[in-house]
Amino acid sequence: MAGRVEGKLALVTGGAQGLGAAIAMRLAQEGARVLVTDMNGAGAEESAEAINAETAAGTAFAMQHDVTQEDQWIAVMNSAREKLGGLSVLVNNAGIGVRGDIESCTLEDWRHGFAVNSDGPFLGCKHGMALLKDSQPASIINISSIAGLIASHTMPGYNASKAAVWMLSKSVALYGAKKGWDIRCNSVHPTFIDTPILDGIGKNAGIDKSVVMDKLARQIPLGRVGQPADIASAVLYLASDESRFVTGAEIKVDGGISAM
Repeated sequence: MAGRVEGKLALVTGGAQGLGAAIAMRLAQEGARVLVTDMNGAGAEESAEAINAETAAGTAFAMQHDVTQEDQWIAVMNSAREKLGGLSVLVNNAGIGVRGDIESCTLEDWRHGFAVNSDGPFLGCKHGMALLKDSQPASIINISSIAGLIASHTMPGYNASKAAVWMLSKSVALYGAKKGWDIRCNSVHPTFIDTPILDGIGKNAGIDKSVVMDKLARQIPLGRVGQPADIASAVLYLASDESRFVTGAEIKVDGGISAM
């Protein structure tokens, strides 16, 4: 089934690499036009160029974007209106890890984690709503984490900031429903995914990546680390009209971890 999001107008944050790049590419391959944003403006441009080479010129555009800054969100929404002609799919993907357990996590790291992981999706939903209302049926997809549902003793900042995205998504979903709008909002909760973030884990610990991957895979019932395509497929479903009756839900793409 091709063209599952044909005619959709999508914004994907954190699209320079990893999950964001895979999501943006998949949406474009299925018929959407895409605005890719990232703090790494050059990386966002590369993602957009790769999409245009894969699909057609004018399918994707790029913009440098710090999701913690409200004025930049306003500029991005203006760009979506100008370059895409509106917005019908918002993917709040940009996120960071937050280091430290409850004793070693600094207040600075805690606040920065919330600024990117929680403030970013809040600002996206807030400022995206005006455009989404004009392009119904519309969909907001917030990338949380399985760590937003299942706690770890080593990462309170990450757990808490991703849990905030989970509850934000439900509140926004109920708001849209109460208003009578055809605007859905759902959250996606990945487990360990083979992205550049995992490269950093091994490098920082002086351990070969294959050792890290094997250790992580042993924690997952399906026995493997996820791929960006696994998350992109879930986002594609939520972006498409196939999910018109799905809102306020959390989609766990976790290889079975949450079932244990």
